[in-house]
Amino acid sequence: MVRRTHVLGAGLLAVALAAGTGWVAQANDDGAAGQERQASVKAVDAIDGYQVVKLGNANVGNFQRRTVNCPAGKRAIGGGAEAQGNEAVLVGSFPTDGANGWVGIGRQPGSSSVGISVYVICANG
Repeated sequence: MVRRTHVLGAGLLAVALAAGTGWVAQANDDGAAGQERQASVKAVDAIDGYQVVKLGNANVGNFQRRTVNCPAGKRAIGGGAEAQGNEAVLVGSFPTDGANGWVGIGRQPGSSSVGISVYVICANG
């Protein structure tokens, strides 16, 4: 039996590399095709001050920005947004200038408003 070990990068790889931290997933391959494999994931180094801040759903005008910021002393290392409603479209999801928060923008065809939730992943900075 040939046994191989694969190390896979996962998660916020670019951010993790920039911060000197990361995640490692390890899986063992016994050579049998078509079988499920179990993988375990562990933090190589914890991200100092890791925190997710959520700005819950609210209806705003189409193309209106919703912004959520990190607490004082922390910086955004990632984030995301969600557009909610019939045929809602997420138009933009990006960091704020200065990298201390996250912006979400959406639209809903046939309506003057759209539901937008925004999330920012923060770390000590």
